[in-house]
Amino acid sequence: MSHGYKAKIPLILAVALGDSTALALSLLGLGALLAESAFLFQAVKWIGGLYLLFLGVKLLMTGIKPAIICKHEERPSSWRLFTNTYLVTAFNPKGIVFFVAFSPQFINTNADVTSQLWVLAITFVVLASLNATIYAAFAAKIQKVLSSPKTQRIFNISGGSLLSTAGIWALSAEQTE
Repeated sequence: MSHGYKAKIPLILAVALGDSTALALSLLGLGALLAESAFLFQAVKWIGGLYLLFLGVKLLMTGIKPAIICKHEERPSSWRLFTNTYLVTAFNPKGIVFFVAFSPQFINTNADVTSQLWVLAITFVVLASLNATIYAAFAAKIQKVLSSPKTQRIFNISGGSLLSTAGIWALSAEQTE
């Protein structure tokens, strides 16, 4: 929001590439885990479900924090914005753990795992890119609305509810063997 429209293309590309990198790192590890042990796969599935539940409850309990929007006189270059966003997105441990935690919920271990992982990866990156594009397109226009305590509360409750539901669903899902 603070960098304006000029920053949207580098940021969208950086999010897409960063999510692709994090997904690749996660899924390579998940693929190795699947090949090694069904027990370990189920353990990761349970840990992932608990982690999603934790994130959801944490977001629900988060207080409303006013958005801090810095208006710097000197704007960073598009390349610097791209690089910083890519590094933060690609190597964010929460993102990598989220992919590992969430992906097993959609994998049928009796079918071709590789093609399923490709479908999940492509779907996620497309949706993440679309999400970043929508945020970038509308951020400057709705800056005041997005930073209002009421909107932040709605985001916290909605996001926390969705993550908690995903965690409960992951914990209650039956094994597909």
